[in-house]
Amino acid sequence: MADVAAASLFGADRRLCSADILAPAEVRARIEVAVLNFLSALASPTSPAISVLPLISRTSANCSLRSSLLSDVSSVYLSYAFCKRSLMRENNAKAFVRVWKVMEMCYKILGEGKLVHQRELFYKLLSDSPKYFSCQRHVNRAIQDVVSLLRCTRQSLGVMASSRGALIGRLVLHEPDEEQIDCSILGASGHAITGDLNVLSKLNLSSDARYIIVMEKDAIFQRLAEDRLYNQLPCILITAKGYPDIATRFILHRLSQTFPNMPIFALVDWNPAGLAILCTYKYGSISMGLESYRYACNVKWLGLRGDDLQLIPESAFQELKPRDSQIAKSLLSSKFLQISAPSVCQGPRVYGSGYGLCTGLGWLQDKECKQITEDEAIQIAGSADSSCPDPSS
Repeated sequence: MADVAAASLFGADRRLCSADILAPAEVRARIEVAVLNFLSALASPTSPAISVLPLISRTSANCSLRSSLLSDVSSVYLSYAFCKRSLMRENNAKAFVRVWKVMEMCYKILGEGKLVHQRELFYKLLSDSPKYFSCQRHVNRAIQDVVSLLRCTRQSLGVMASSRGALIGRLVLHEPDEEQIDCSILGASGHAITGDLNVLSKLNLSSDARYIIVMEKDAIFQRLAEDRLYNQLPCILITAKGYPDIATRFILHRLSQTFPNMPIFALVDWNPAGLAILCTYKYGSISMGLESYRYACNVKWLGLRGDDLQLIPESAFQELKPRDSQIAKSLLSSKFLQISAPSVCQGPRVYGSGYGLCTGLGWLQDKECKQITEDEAIQIAGSADSSCPDPSS
């Protein structure tokens, strides 16, 4: 066990700020090390104490961007600053207990050789410890704390996030020992993306598409799927139906790795939430900063430019909601977004998409900033300029 302790995150690898993909036995060994460290501090003959849990800080102050040496993909990474979960602090005593409860449940799940969805884990913990887990958010944060403590991926813990994603178009999926799925002959709902990353990692992918188009809205995805856009424009359409889940990000990353010359465009709302979604696909998120590099892709924003807004009637705009303003403030304070603003703004001008980005990030500061309504977006799409330049230009 001493060897495990020396080789684990509690020893030599504290220099590394990334989450490893580990076998169940290794994850269970790391949990055992955490327990031994806790008991050792508690049983100290000189100064017994309840040890704190040292977690990598998941805050904007502790994050930045790193670039890949082998590609033009950048991703969020977390530096070496730590935060602590302590039983002795009133404001995070419950969070301290939640970490141990989640580790206990994961230890049991891994021992049984199973995987559970995050929602299923919530119900298990709600039944077992209702005092500490009253909502899904408590479980989600505790899982991220465990990832930060043990330095292993969520999937390595035996936990799957529920997937909302779907894809359709010029893509054939072939899982070993299963029939292949031709995504070009599916209905408008497309192929549902499984939340099991192990299954997604084993898929054989083949495609004759020229583009990958990621859509924020499921309604737009289904509209384009019904129109069989991919028969006119050889492409793969993919959506997470809102904010991207891990499984959708994972399969998009796999597509980018399998077809490195296939450009990826994101069709998102012209508002702060749309930019946040784009950045999650492109760079990852701070909350999952230890894993972000595993899912980051070179995604470009497909849509309008600020100069194009004069073509849109005032009736097509809506006032931003308080939640949008909150997201805008968060984006403006983000160090990595300020660093990467020029690359975020890169991408083709496409008339009629109904979505877009003003040049630069100044539009986020505009109190009068508004978003384009979806109905108007569809109308604009229907009357798109036939002289629209090729997206590859």
